[in-house]
Amino acid sequence: MKRLYLIGGTMGVGKTTVCQNLKRLLPNAVFLDGDWCWDADPFQVTDETKAMALDNICHLLNNFIRCTAYENIVFCWVMHQQGILDNILARLDREDCEIKAISLVCTAGALSERIRQDIQAGIRQPGALARSLERLPLYDTLDTIHIDVSGLSPEETAARIASL
Repeated sequence: MKRLYLIGGTMGVGKTTVCQNLKRLLPNAVFLDGDWCWDADPFQVTDETKAMALDNICHLLNNFIRCTAYENIVFCWVMHQQGILDNILARLDREDCEIKAISLVCTAGALSERIRQDIQAGIRQPGALARSLERLPLYDTLDTIHIDVSGLSPEETAARIASL
């Protein structure tokens, strides 16, 4: 049976780094970052681009699920609404595939520190902090496994997810 890890979290919580570590821990694993499915310049959030990104994500995830080379599929994206997660799940071939839906959360202080470091390093724009803090409480309402990463390294978080 395949295993699909759907890992959500607000910007700056460490999803990509955790997922890269998780991919290395799991046998025959592949990783998809949802951001790769609409990496554009300029970045535009419209109904059309959101629909395109979801189509791209679901197409790739289904291809990974069907591919016999992979046992574990790791996916991350900013999934801050139950509707986003439900939309993805409804479009996947879930037969013979165990789904682990996980939200990475942290304290506002830990998130602020992480994003400030990213801003100083030129990885994020200054407006990212307010947007990310605004979305943080939304993860509390999701039907997912919640992992508080405030005091965890990416390696520790990945190990915790791998043991689920």
